[in-house]
Amino acid sequence: MKKDQAILAQYLPDRPFHQSGNALLVPMQIDEVADIVRTLMRAKLPLITLFATDERAAEGAFKVRYVFGVPRETRFIVPTLALPKTSFPSLAQEFPQLALYEREIMSMFGLTPEGHPDPRSLILHEENWPKSTYPLRKDFAWNTRLPETHAGDYVFNKIDGEGVYEIPVGPVHAGIIEPGHFRFSVAGEEIVSLEARLGWVHKGVEKLFENLPLDKQVVLSERISGDSAFSHSLSLCQALETLTRAKIPARAQYLRLVFAELERITMHIFDIGNIAGNGTGFSFMAAHGFRMVENLRRMHQSLSGNRFLRGINVPGGVTKDISPEKASELLSMLEALEQDFREMVEVGEGSASLAGRLRGTGVLPPQVVLDYGAVGIAARCNNIAKDARIEYPYAAYRDIVPEIQLTEGGDVNARFQLRIKEMYASLALIRDALAKMPSGSIASKLPELPAEAMGVSLVEGWRGEIAYIVKVRDGSIERVKVRDPSFIHWQLFSHLSSTDMVPDFPLINKSFNLSYTGNDL
Repeated sequence: MKKDQAILAQYLPDRPFHQSGNALLVPMQIDEVADIVRTLMRAKLPLITLFATDERAAEGAFKVRYVFGVPRETRFIVPTLALPKTSFPSLAQEFPQLALYEREIMSMFGLTPEGHPDPRSLILHEENWPKSTYPLRKDFAWNTRLPETHAGDYVFNKIDGEGVYEIPVGPVHAGIIEPGHFRFSVAGEEIVSLEARLGWVHKGVEKLFENLPLDKQVVLSERISGDSAFSHSLSLCQALETLTRAKIPARAQYLRLVFAELERITMHIFDIGNIAGNGTGFSFMAAHGFRMVENLRRMHQSLSGNRFLRGINVPGGVTKDISPEKASELLSMLEALEQDFREMVEVGEGSASLAGRLRGTGVLPPQVVLDYGAVGIAARCNNIAKDARIEYPYAAYRDIVPEIQLTEGGDVNARFQLRIKEMYASLALIRDALAKMPSGSIASKLPELPAEAMGVSLVEGWRGEIAYIVKVRDGSIERVKVRDPSFIHWQLFSHLSSTDMVPDFPLINKSFNLSYTGNDL
């Protein structure tokens, strides 16, 4: 309790609070919201997420919760507003990173962010979603079948000017990627403005979390974004373990590190091949990158029984161990992979045409990263040190601390080079973890959920920070809030500062490799 008081006194002195799980809940009145949020923002505390809960049955109010992290502590400061009406003050004009969260709350709960500069719907499409229907309210049944409807039309931003014309792309694309609509405003060949509209694969994930049994919730988390199945399920499990104060065996913590880093190197190699190969036409990189990824997927299958590392995490630990024989097999495979990878990268670095396509394309300015709270690759390619493994250590990252990798420039090349550096760093982490692997059990029984609490969990997925907030009432899960880094990063595309052309967009898109389904939920 003294530690909690000291943490809060540093940022919000003399404020009453309630410790719940690893969250410090700070009640506030509607006229205090701006000052409290402004104070925490100016203290440089990272905003993790902003979300709402429907607590009308128990407390007669909706609540809006701003979750701020305290790096290198195991606590999160959560200013909480109980709404006396169905509106709350928008702070998006002052803090752009709040804009999408406020629109999400408006769409899902029907709570109005008063003064929002862009109060259009988010995720739910008015072309086929009934007006005044809010799926995350408790009185909306998860299995509701909605009638076909047309409640309105989405109005895209309009850019006027001599010679400016629009190019609509998607939501259905020529390849086998997920659906997303992109509206380009172009003058000559240069992109003047780019607006993305997502939500085409919205599937009611957060509503499902409220109704599924616990074991099915873990399965659901693995399918939010299939290329990050292990990291998503780990974040959910850690939130539950925080709520129950479960003791996780040391061996399970080390195994979690190994599997997390295997997921990271798999997707980094995939992206390196995809950026250089399919993004620029340098097919050598694509062919060899995808070959290495297939070898890694087969190793995943051998270690865990699943190519995408599903079915490993459970609340309390893991289900799959790595025997000494399998560890030796993995190390041999990674040694050959590293040599293969080095040779591929050397060929790529010797190509002047590849460098010409990557450098200066899709430049993300550092100020945009800061304004929108970007994380992961988007931050580190601008020399901004953000990594949940270091800021909020979990699993075995408390014992084996990663060396953060950074690049400069914020362009496609910076993101490309960052993946290469992180690939080598991840190999070192896996080798270190296997060498120091403690003996013992790999899972413990999860204690019963408390009567009421809130657990916050962050995991550094290969894209960036994945956040899960689990809220319990009367011993049952009342709300699960999920925030994939893609939710933050899709909005960055309209703020790239390069003089890019429409044909550059596929390359830029691949350099971020954001998840549509992880955004749409």
